[in-house]
Amino acid sequence: MPGMVLFGRRWAIASDDLVFPGFFELSLRVVWWIGILTLYLLHRGKLDCAGGVLLSSYLIVLIVLLAVIICTLTAIVCVSMKAGLSSSPLWLPLSSSLTRWGGRWLRIPLLAPTTWTVMSRASYLTASRQQLPACGRPGSSYCAAASGKMTILELLFRDTDLVPSDIAAGLTLLHQQQDNIRNSQEPDEVISHSPGPPQEADLDAELENCHHYMQFAAAAYGWPLYIYRNPFTGLCKIGGDCCRTRTAEYDLVGGDQLSCHFGSILQTTGLQYRDFIHISFHDKVYELPFLVALDHRKESVVVAVRGTMSLQDILTDLSAESEDLNLECGVQDCSAHKGISQAARYVYQRLINDGILSQAFSIAPEYRLVVVGHSLGAGAAALLAIMLRSSYPQLRCYAFSPPRGLLSKSLYEHSKNFTVSLVLGKDIIPRLSVTNLEDLKKRILRVIAHCNKPKYKILLRGCWYELFGGDPDNLPTELDGGAQGHLTQPLLGEQSLLTHGSPTYSFSSDSPLESPAKYPHLYPPGRIIHLEEEGTSGRFCRAAARYSARWAHESQFSKILIGPKMLTDHMPDVLMKALDSVVSDRAAYVFCPPGGGSNVDVVRQL
Repeated sequence: MPGMVLFGRRWAIASDDLVFPGFFELSLRVVWWIGILTLYLLHRGKLDCAGGVLLSSYLIVLIVLLAVIICTLTAIVCVSMKAGLSSSPLWLPLSSSLTRWGGRWLRIPLLAPTTWTVMSRASYLTASRQQLPACGRPGSSYCAAASGKMTILELLFRDTDLVPSDIAAGLTLLHQQQDNIRNSQEPDEVISHSPGPPQEADLDAELENCHHYMQFAAAAYGWPLYIYRNPFTGLCKIGGDCCRTRTAEYDLVGGDQLSCHFGSILQTTGLQYRDFIHISFHDKVYELPFLVALDHRKESVVVAVRGTMSLQDILTDLSAESEDLNLECGVQDCSAHKGISQAARYVYQRLINDGILSQAFSIAPEYRLVVVGHSLGAGAAALLAIMLRSSYPQLRCYAFSPPRGLLSKSLYEHSKNFTVSLVLGKDIIPRLSVTNLEDLKKRILRVIAHCNKPKYKILLRGCWYELFGGDPDNLPTELDGGAQGHLTQPLLGEQSLLTHGSPTYSFSSDSPLESPAKYPHLYPPGRIIHLEEEGTSGRFCRAAARYSARWAHESQFSKILIGPKMLTDHMPDVLMKALDSVVSDRAAYVFCPPGGGSNVDVVRQL
């Protein structure tokens, strides 16, 4: 539903958003009215004292005024409840008269939080746009990243006439629709056929490597992740390292609180201080923290790049334009995500120009190079591996939860020779790209246009479904009658959800966000291992969660999947727990075959 127009401005709240705040205020007003009425009835015989007439008049006026307010709020809530998700505003005439009468002061407190958010966002974008020409230096990376951020957000949302609650309702509908379609499919349509024994043996080996090197990817986050994973004992374990410095003695490089970071890195990896060659927590736009260590267990030199953890990293993430790369890999069409490629180039220059890798291989010349990272760090690690591949032919890369919109098609095929990516469940980041965001926007518009149910019912039932599950067919969030199918044909109502004369969106032509010149179709790195949760262990309960692992094709991540775990599946601690579970389960099946079968049979069953 379109946003309300108030004081000559359109706000990020619609007339059907007043159900919940109106009901909340109505409850308070009713309790207040009952309390005042009870007080007046109990003590009206004692109001014959001096000033009693004035107090009695005040209470009567207050009771009447509260009654009028309660009736007004009841009317607002009732009218707001009648609006369908894709309906036009129903209560604006009522709101206009209420504004003239005095209802303005009733609604403003309800609108204040959303109003402040919208005004702050608009002020930030305006100030940022004004400051861009006045940046300290013409080639400022911060200004370039901020400009790219605004370009993506404006192109994605400026042509829609939706408010945030509409998008939330659309996401709820999409999740239930996805589950409904998945439940209606045959098992062989949902689960891909298992590869043969050679590939399964390779899968076991790569899973073991992922399980090992994920420790380094997690260690690159430093003490914040370690404390988060160990809230009760973490501070005690690294507290001693926080009070002493080793920077001068061990030639480590980093920012503030390096000793705390170093203590958490030692605890996470299980290595000794002498095994680390270089640690950097320098953090700027396009410049990521990283560490270099000697892993004697796997006989490798490990380069771990940190993922997103600061506002500067977010700007790097959002610089999603495609950039051509000058690589010595014999591949045509070398293009990649601009922000991540520049971050990878920074780490590459530090490793080569500062002699960090030379120092590492002078100590262990027989070791091989392994590059790892999680999230943003996974994307940077994959590009860094491509840059280093010509100098280190035995190089391996392990990218945990990498972003989808990273590599061109040719670079994606090239990276399969030495890169393995790991994706957990419905993790949104490996499915996140500019084109996938545009596809999600179209699906949200489509499902909203096909729904005539009140928004408050959709959100209430959606919350119940997310928390406790259920059958998506039983939830009243679809059109009455008619086949739903995949909703592939747009309705005329979809165009009404767009602003008039919008140049950036069309159901028959591509959006500028999908322009091949600036935002070409990009792919995730390397071969992909997908960890999927088996069974129903509860919406948020992970204690009993069990996972299966299989090789997956990149096309399986070509759409953003909606679910309660689409964000938590990306967290490094959740990924580590899932890896622990799947590796231990597969090892148990291999060494303790059920039913007395052979180990080969068990591997084939897996």
